[in-house]
Parts: sequence; C-alpha cells; structure tokens
Amino acid sequence: MDAALKDPVTLQSQGLEVILPNGARAYFNYYWLRDNCPTSFDRQTRERTFDIFHEAEAPCPARADIKDDALEIVWQGSGHVTRHGLDWLSAYAQGKPRPDPAQLPQRLWYADHYPQIARFAQPELMRDRGLVAKWIEAMLIEGVAILTDMPNSNEGLTETARLIGHVRPTFFGEYFDVKTHIKPTNLAYTAKALEMHTDTPAEDEAPGVQFLHCRANSVEGGANLFLDGAAVAEDLRREHPEDFALLSETRIPYYCEHDTYDMRSRQRVIELDAQGAVTGVTISQHMADIFDLPQCFLDRYYPAFCRFGRMLQSDKYLMRFRIQAGECIVFDNHRIVHGRAAYTAESGDRYLRGCYTDRGEMRSTYRAIVSEGRFK
Repeated sequence: MDAALKDPVTLQSQGLEVILPNGARAYFNYYWLRDNCPTSFDRQTRERTFDIFHEAEAPCPARADIKDDALEIVWQGSGHVTRHGLDWLSAYAQGKPRPDPAQLPQRLWYADHYPQIARFAQPELMRDRGLVAKWIEAMLIEGVAILTDMPNSNEGLTETARLIGHVRPTFFGEYFDVKTHIKPTNLAYTAKALEMHTDTPAEDEAPGVQFLHCRANSVEGGANLFLDGAAVAEDLRREHPEDFALLSETRIPYYCEHDTYDMRSRQRVIELDAQGAVTGVTISQHMADIFDLPQCFLDRYYPAFCRFGRMLQSDKYLMRFRIQAGECIVFDNHRIVHGRAAYTAESGDRYLRGCYTDRGEMRSTYRAIVSEGRFK
C-alpha cells in the first residue's frame, strides 16, 4: 500500500489531507485552516481579530501532524501553531452550511387549523425564556401563534415584542392603531372589508413578524381571516407548475402613496429560498401598482396571478375566527396572508394595536436560547 495513504496527514500544494475519526480522508485549504485558527477569534467579543488580508505570503505549513485527536500545524515564517480538533474539522469536511437550529421544517396548515394554533400566556412568557423558545418554534414551523392574558396597555405590546426582537419601524412608524379613523390613510383604518394581503409590500424588505394586540372587540362583524400562504403556493406548484414559475420568478410593482410618502418596490408574489422551497408570499391588491410589464407577457402572467388570488379566497385555506380582547396574534408577515370581514362601526368598539419585529432577529433569539454557541 502507498505510504501516503497510511499517513494521517498529507501535505499538498494548496492544502492538506487528513484522516478523520470515521476513517475518511478529507481535504482542507491552507488559507481556510489558518484563517479559522481558534486564536483568530476574540473570546470576549466573539469576533475575528486575525486579518488574513495582512498576510504577505500564502500560508504554508512547516509541518503538520495529529496530536491528541487534533490536527496541529506549525506555519512557515511566523512559527504560529494552529490546532483544530478532528471532530470540529469533520463538521466542515463536505463544505455544507453550518447546522442551524432555527432551520426548522414548515408544517403547512389549512382552514381547520384554528383549534390547533399554538397558544401562550403572556405573563408566563415574561417569566420563562424556555417558553419563549417554544413560542418561536411555533412561529418557525407554522408561522402563527396566539398570546393570551395580554396587559391592556401600550407597554404590554412593546415588552412582548421585545422578547424576540426590537420593534421594527415602517414608514407608518413604530406602531399602528387598527380602528376607524376620520381621515383614513389605509383601508385597515375603516370598517370596510379588508382583502387578503401581506403587510407593507411597498417596502424593499417588508417586516417579518407582525403583532396584532386586540384591546377591544365588541362590534358586529369583523371576523379575522388568516391562511397559510406557503400551503396555497405549494398546491399551486403541484397543480399548475407553469403558473407557479411565473409568480416565483417575476417581480411586480407595489406602491403606497399619500401626502408625505411615496413608497415603491418590486416583489415576487411567491418567495423561494436557494433550494427552491417556499419561504413566503407577497400579495396585496390595494397596494399592487400598475403592472409595467410587456403586454404580451401579461397575457400569461395575469391568468396565473388571478388563479393564485382566487385560491387565497378558497374555503380550503381560509381560517375564520374572532380575536378577543386580551389576545395578541403574532404571525410571519412573509408567510401568513390575512384579511378581515367588514364590520358595523357603530355597533361597538374595535381596537387593535400593532407593530413588527424582524424574522432574522427572531431566529437569532431562538438560536441564543436553544444552543450553546461556539464560544461558550
């Protein structure tokens, strides 16, 4: 047998091969090995302090071998010693993304989901960080949860949102009040029916997590309408793949205009990740701008767009319920499509206070709760 095949470390021109604990041989680049030396990171700030840009020469080992289940490298020139545990190296041997505890599989749901919505009492969330993790799990998997026993105060909503992230302002401000306004600037501020939509599509990056805290709801009508946009999109993919392709590949214009603002963006109706999985939808008929696309292209696009819009009104998907005072429904604004039936404003009082946080910050909070991280 070739002696090199038995040698635990084999030096090559730009990297080395090492035998891992499972017996497999794996290749690692010299730049990567030096750049990610444990000494490259400050233990307090957890940031990289070594700057490979300052290295005048490409890193090259003077020697490398295995000691105490670790690859030990002495670098030429500096004499710096790098030690990488073999188990740690194994995690990066195939060039796959670092495991992410917040990357949980979606569970699609349909019209009968209301009794199964995850519910959490707000006072318990304030006391138990582990319960906050369960709440975020529900958001990551199903995209929606209901919080009960909310304090009847503006501060109650703020302290709840801050459990998972900072309040994220939009061009409407940090908070919004859903009730009838004398001079409304949004259909939500009237008693009219509100079509199925996602919020603020005219922003370049719409906020990720929406909070709607019900402070009063004694009016006639006004049923809440919610559905899982990912479930609808996946059905469209299966039943009408050409329509799905059009909606997931084409950016269409959205706008929101009034006296002091003129917001514009272009969004795909169906959002996909790098692997082609549905991560959300962006839909709003009252904020869809005039489609400035070639008219011949619209011959194909409009039928697909309308098919999807009709699916969003189907009883197969629509969850109908009535939010109660003291409840706060929290949902993924890039996945959950919501609306409202009309109500009679004179029949009682209806007031929901809302705000947003970011999905990325929510996932960050989840990781910090459930994992130890790399520097602990």
